[in-house]
Amino acid sequence: MLFNSLDFLIFFFIVLCVISIWKYRKFQHIFIIFSSFFFLYYTDNYLITLLVLTILLHFYVGREIYNSHNILKKKVLFVIGIVGSIGILGFFKYADFAITQFNLFGTFIDLNPNIPLLNLALPIGISFYTFQSMSYIIDIYRGSLKPSKTLKEYTFFVAFFPPLVAGPILRASEFLPQLREKLSKNETSQKLKLFIINNHNLKFGLTLMSIGFFKKMFFADNIGPLVNNVFSSPIGLESFSIIIGTIAFGIQLYCDFSGYSDIAIGAAAIIGFKIPLNFNKPFFATSPSDFWTRWHISLSTWVRDYLYYPLVFKNRKSDGLIFISLLISMLLMGIWHGASWNFLIWGGIHGVFLACYTILRKKLPTVSSNKFFKSKIGKVTSIFVTQYLVFFTFIAFWMNDFEHMLYAMQKYVFLDFKIEGTLEIIRANEFPVLLIILFVVLHVISFKAGNISERISKLKIHYWASILFVFFISIAMFYVGSAREFIYFQF
Repeated sequence: MLFNSLDFLIFFFIVLCVISIWKYRKFQHIFIIFSSFFFLYYTDNYLITLLVLTILLHFYVGREIYNSHNILKKKVLFVIGIVGSIGILGFFKYADFAITQFNLFGTFIDLNPNIPLLNLALPIGISFYTFQSMSYIIDIYRGSLKPSKTLKEYTFFVAFFPPLVAGPILRASEFLPQLREKLSKNETSQKLKLFIINNHNLKFGLTLMSIGFFKKMFFADNIGPLVNNVFSSPIGLESFSIIIGTIAFGIQLYCDFSGYSDIAIGAAAIIGFKIPLNFNKPFFATSPSDFWTRWHISLSTWVRDYLYYPLVFKNRKSDGLIFISLLISMLLMGIWHGASWNFLIWGGIHGVFLACYTILRKKLPTVSSNKFFKSKIGKVTSIFVTQYLVFFTFIAFWMNDFEHMLYAMQKYVFLDFKIEGTLEIIRANEFPVLLIILFVVLHVISFKAGNISERISKLKIHYWASILFVFFISIAMFYVGSAREFIYFQF
């Protein structure tokens, strides 16, 4: 079910009405669980069974790990849980990719294998809920988390519909306590939480959802045609044409994905849940490391906590180990996005950037404290250099044709300073280009204003309603004609 569809608006309205009318704790919790399953079933059909299987596997494995006092048994159960998760994800997401690579390699060494593709349907959201549930048993195994008290609570955590399909990836330690009534800042009771829609949560949630719809349906969907015009056939295009296409895609991807996250966080906030931020103005990052504290935060912190830190834990002083660990971590992040070489290349490039930056900062600790980098000019320079590198990687993210990718990367790095063809592209895509300029202006204003969604939600009702009205009028005026899928639905 697409967030940017009438179906979702009707579904969400019904959910809010039901939990507002029937104020019984157990009923509300069970109703939201069944609503979440319906939300996924509406699009995924029978593949919802994989979500059910994942929930059952991790709940019972997690409970047994916690209750067991035998170290070997704990390890065996942990391996079963992890292998089971990766096995389900790997089979449905990567089986055909692996078969294709095996067939190509066999042809290369004259074996000529012809293993047929399975042509499996990709379950929507499987990468997200798999990583979310894996973190649950990892934390229990490490001793940093107590298992969920009931299967119902754990099901609520994994299947909760706002972040189910495309994140943010939740942590059990942050979410599960929200299912119980709060006694104090750090203490909860045994009572199930009663969901009451209050004015503050409603205004904040609707504000955030409106911003998300605005990002997706006004910016991302209308900038998309320019990206397709440039990236679908880049051979022969000028450097500045490639750069315009790259900037357009970076903004499209950000508006599309952060728009989804905003809608998910806003919808959860209305019901009464606090979901962590997934984007924090990444285009103002001043280094590769800073970028990954601002972009897809729930995934980058997951990879950091469950892969990178364990890899470097024993020897943080080794530059070689740091480089390899960062490279492995970013390659995993790349292949997490999809079964294609371009995602591995995208992750690998980011891994090299991160590793080089981390090692240089370690070798030259005084550089970051240099007066130049603390000045406004220095910070602006750092932002432009970082964004130049980040947008370079977006070429690999979009293009899965190696010839197209290499050509575009070459033109991006080695400028030819021709503008005739670029001017034609601008004339043919005037509206998307204007949207790019408008996005930059609004993004700078948002950066200086701080938490813009919080500030809008605190306005007096008539000012608040007027701003939301502007959002939806803008969407309606330039609506592309049909609800377009979010880019991260394919992951």
